Amino acid sequence: MGELGSFLPIILMFAVVYFFMIAPQMKRAKQEKKFAAELKRGDKVITKSGLHGKIADLNDKDNSCIIETMSGKLKFDRSAISMEMSKALNNPTAVKK
Repeated sequence: MGELGSFLPIILMFAVVYFFMIAPQMKRAKQEKKFAAELKRGDKVITKSGLHGKIADLNDKDNSCIIETMSGKLKFDRSAISMEMSKALNNPTAVKK
C-alpha cells in the first residue's frame, strides 16, 4: 500500500493534465475538422491571417478552397480558415448579448 501511495500524486497529476488540457484540445481539433468538412460555396469566411471573403470553389483533392475577395480570388488551405471568426460572421445575432 505504501508503494501505491507514493505514485498516487503522479497519477492524479496525469489525470488533471488529461482532463484539463488534452481532452479539450482533442475536442477542439475534432470541431475544427468538422467545420472544414462542412464548408460550402457561398459561405462568408475569415482566414486565420484576417482575410475576409466568400468561398468561390472547394477542391477536395488537395483540401483547398478558393476565396473571393474584393481584390480577386485567392487559393487557401481549408485549415487556414478561422472557425470562431467565420461562425461569428455568418451568425451575428449569436455574438450579441
